[in-house]
Amino acid sequence: MQPWLTELQQLLAHGDAVVLVTVAHVEGSTPREAGAKMIVTRENARYTIGGGHLEWRAIEIAREVLRDGMRVPHLRRLERLSLGPSLGQCCGGAVVLAFERLDVGDLDWVASLAKRMHAGQATQRSISFGPAREPVRLADVDADGGAQAPDCLLWDGAGFDGGDALLTETIVSREFPVVLFGTGHVGAAFARVLSTLPCTVRWVGEKDARFPPQLSTALCPNLTTDASEAPEKAVDEAPPGAAFIVMTHDHARDLALAERILRRDDFVFFGMIGSRAKRRQFDQRLAASGIEPTHIARMVCPIGVEGIDDKAPEVIAIAAAAQLLQAVEAARGTATASHDSPFSTPQPLTDHDTNTR
Repeated sequence: MQPWLTELQQLLAHGDAVVLVTVAHVEGSTPREAGAKMIVTRENARYTIGGGHLEWRAIEIAREVLRDGMRVPHLRRLERLSLGPSLGQCCGGAVVLAFERLDVGDLDWVASLAKRMHAGQATQRSISFGPAREPVRLADVDADGGAQAPDCLLWDGAGFDGGDALLTETIVSREFPVVLFGTGHVGAAFARVLSTLPCTVRWVGEKDARFPPQLSTALCPNLTTDASEAPEKAVDEAPPGAAFIVMTHDHARDLALAERILRRDDFVFFGMIGSRAKRRQFDQRLAASGIEPTHIARMVCPIGVEGIDDKAPEVIAIAAAAQLLQAVEAARGTATASHDSPFSTPQPLTDHDTNTR
């Protein structure tokens, strides 16, 4: 689910009027990409289109649209802003921002889009900026057409002031599934980082595991806790393309999980906390159990990006999250990621042991 979409749905259901700001077009160097969004209400602004004076000016315009829209239903507006001296920014590019005033009358299409995103269905949203103020249109995206990546295109027609522009954007869920094992200090720190990222997390612990209350599902909607007598079952139940992170304090359980994960070999990333000595030992034992060397090589242990050696739980969590994101981005950039062409991740130079709890 897109975080902005979840919040937008909640605001509209509550009866609030908001302005949805979209970066509709970019020219040259800009702080955010086309399709980036911000929600502006009477009281505050949520999410970001790049910060700085650009965002300050966008909020100012959005408040004007919010106010003027009280007299003009479904008010929409396009504004081209140069990121130069006039805005006190030095990016050198320009952006066209689309402003849409939304209220409870827009809840139907917003809820429909949310349902599509929850189902992982890529959807094209079309918004006309002509005088007729046609309703927002949603359309399925043909998976065979290759349009499974986010896209945003502004057809300016007779010009932005001509009232003939059409904005079409392909909205795709960018969430990736993560299965996290381990509820110690490092596991909890990593879960906190994951709760802020575009992913869904199944956090698995043993039956008597205690999960921090501040990481409850109510406070972290993308995180589900699972205290189980058989944590390893979560490996089999994970969808293809999942990422596995093993951060338990039990080396025997780590080895069992590693073997189970490597045997399915359809994951985007598998990282395990540990030392080089642990890695060498696990390599030998996994090979003895019949795991192919090419599969064993996909296990990232020690986990973490190169050059970060601090063993504080929060530092390990950030380094591991950065490495996970690198793997996800690399996989998305690969035309095919299958059993026949396994995804590999360079080994880091950090040496984080499981004794850090």
